[in-house]
Amino acid sequence: MSPTTAIVRNQWYVAAYGQEIGRDLFARTICNEPLVFYRTEDGAVAALSDRCIHRRYPLSQSRLVGDRVVCGYHGFTYDRTGSCVAVPAQTRIPRSARVASYPVVEQDSFVWVWIGDRESADPGAIPRAPWLVQDGWTTIRGLETIRARHALLMDNLMDLSHETYLHGGYIGTPEVAETPITTEVDQAAGVVRVSRHMDDAECPPFYANSTGIAGRITRWQDIEFQPPCLYRLHSRVAPQGNYPPDGYLPGHGADADLGAFHTEIVYALTPETAHSVHDFWMVARDFAIDDQDVTDYLHKSNHTVVMQDVVALNLVEEVIAAEERAGGTYQELSINIDTGALAARRLIAELARTETTRA
Repeated sequence: MSPTTAIVRNQWYVAAYGQEIGRDLFARTICNEPLVFYRTEDGAVAALSDRCIHRRYPLSQSRLVGDRVVCGYHGFTYDRTGSCVAVPAQTRIPRSARVASYPVVEQDSFVWVWIGDRESADPGAIPRAPWLVQDGWTTIRGLETIRARHALLMDNLMDLSHETYLHGGYIGTPEVAETPITTEVDQAAGVVRVSRHMDDAECPPFYANSTGIAGRITRWQDIEFQPPCLYRLHSRVAPQGNYPPDGYLPGHGADADLGAFHTEIVYALTPETAHSVHDFWMVARDFAIDDQDVTDYLHKSNHTVVMQDVVALNLVEEVIAAEERAGGTYQELSINIDTGALAARRLIAELARTETTRA
């Protein structure tokens, strides 16, 4: 199974951070669809196609008057539902004069958008990341658009053994690559879980410099990925020999695990096109939450790590795309560390098959 370029449309995707959307018209391409976002006067987020129905002028390059978008080319005017409410030089508005509007939900600091069939959009199906807005946590965040297909970023995040080699000096240590993983697929929930629990491990600078831990650590990495978009890495570090209480569940009950430091590392993987992906990244922590020096250090460090991934994935995409253009095929080799990524690929393929069948 090779990394696909297929895009599953009948899913919720993170389109933006809530703080990105205001009263200015905001453009972003999601799943090959150019969209324009803005906040209405009551504070809600509206999402429309970013192309005027008349001559395809980008509405994001137009202006907002009240809650209506006025095209900057000929003045076609649209309300928040995408209906055209005014055209130049005539009172009759053509029945077909409207642009697509898209369901939007704001949750956990994200603006989620539904690109596919509107009737299938269930806000209750949106996965949660409550730590990003919860009291007792501090969050850093960023966004990079990678010139590589969604599947390559998904592979990268599901197999953290690459931390040892690509991110040494930041988050990688020998133990990450040396420690076996366990993989579980919850077919009913559509979630892939990958766990790596390390004992007597080196403490990487990312955690040593932010927590003050000196010496060896107990380090847990527990991934929950709900394809196609939301990835949550529950990270637990503690001085060596400090283990969580009985019944501790990664991502839950950190208040009862007082001897450890917890970070919730969240990624949203949103396809821009078949060969590019928006990489939203966040790190929420439950320690030193008011320490600006720690915040600045973690932001700089995590941004460096993300950019290392960006460079690597751009290179891999160039290689694979060139081979595809040449009509060549290659035999992909997978090993035990790839079980999580392969499970995620299978879930994506099943979502795509279900979408095709319904269509």
